[in-house]
Amino acid sequence: MKYDYNELLKRACSQMPEVSLKTERLELPRLLISVVGMRTTISNFKEIADSLDRDPQHILKFLTREMATAATYHDGRAIFQGKFRNDSFERLLQRYMESFVSCPICKRPDTKIVKEKRLTFLVCKACGAKSSVKNL
Repeated sequence: MKYDYNELLKRACSQMPEVSLKTERLELPRLLISVVGMRTTISNFKEIADSLDRDPQHILKFLTREMATAATYHDGRAIFQGKFRNDSFERLLQRYMESFVSCPICKRPDTKIVKEKRLTFLVCKACGAKSSVKNL
C-alpha cells in the first residue's frame, strides 16, 4: 500500500474540529447592576450567559451557592435577595470562568459542558481535552 502525503494530510485536516480563531481573550460584557431595597438585579444576565456560551440557570446556580442567597431568573435578568456590590459579582464570574469555561489544558474558552451518567465533564473544542468538573 502506498500512501500519498498530501492525501493523508487533507484527510487528517478534515477530521480536526472547527475552532474559531479569535485573537482577543474572552471578555464579559459590563455588568448592569441595580440595587433596589434588599434586592440586587443584573439586567444583562442573559447577555453574559450568551457570551460565556453557558445556560443562564447554571451560572445562576453557581452564584447563589457562592453568595449563600436566593435568586431568580426572569426575562433575561437575575434578581438576588440582598445587597451586593459590583466587584463581588465580577470576582465570582471570574471564578466561574476558571472552573466551568476555560480549558485547564490549553486555557481557551472554546468548551462545552457534557453530562455522562452522573458525572460532568468539560470538553474542549480546541484541543479535545476532557476534564471532570464538580456538579452544582
